[in-house]
Amino acid sequence: MAIEKWLAITSVALFVMFAGEMISIYNFMMMPTEDFEFGLVFDADAKIFQFISIGVAPAGVLAAIAFIMSKQYGSKSIGSIIVIGGISLFIGMYVSFSMLDKINDVHLTDIVSNTPILFMVLSVPVICVGAYLTKQKKKRPKKEYF
Repeated sequence: MAIEKWLAITSVALFVMFAGEMISIYNFMMMPTEDFEFGLVFDADAKIFQFISIGVAPAGVLAAIAFIMSKQYGSKSIGSIIVIGGISLFIGMYVSFSMLDKINDVHLTDIVSNTPILFMVLSVPVICVGAYLTKQKKKRPKKEYF
C-alpha cells in the first residue's frame, strides 16, 4: 500500500478517536457532581483543548497530506477513506451536540457548547475534499513518438 493510503487510514482512526473522546467526556459531564470523589474539580475546557490537539488536529493534517500526495493522479480509495473520516467526525459531533442539554450547568461553558458545532462545520470540507479526490480522473502520460 502507498503511504498516502496509510496516512488516510490513520486520519480516520484519529477522527474516530476524537469523536469517542468527546462523547466520553460529555457523558462524564452528565454525571452528578456529588459522585466525584474527594471533591474533585473538573475543568472541561482544558480536556477539550487536549483532545483537539491530540485527535482532530493531527487527523486534519494527515488527511490534508494524503490529499496533497494523491491529488495529481486521483484515488477513489484514498478519497473514500477521507470521506469516511469526515462522516465519522460529523456523526460523533452530532452525538456530542445532542448530549448538551443533559450536561450539568456547572460544566457548561462556551467551549463545551460550541466545540461540537465547530467540528460539525469543519467536517464538511473534509468530506468535500475526499469527494473531490474520488472524482479526480487519472492523467494519462503523454506519449512521445519521436
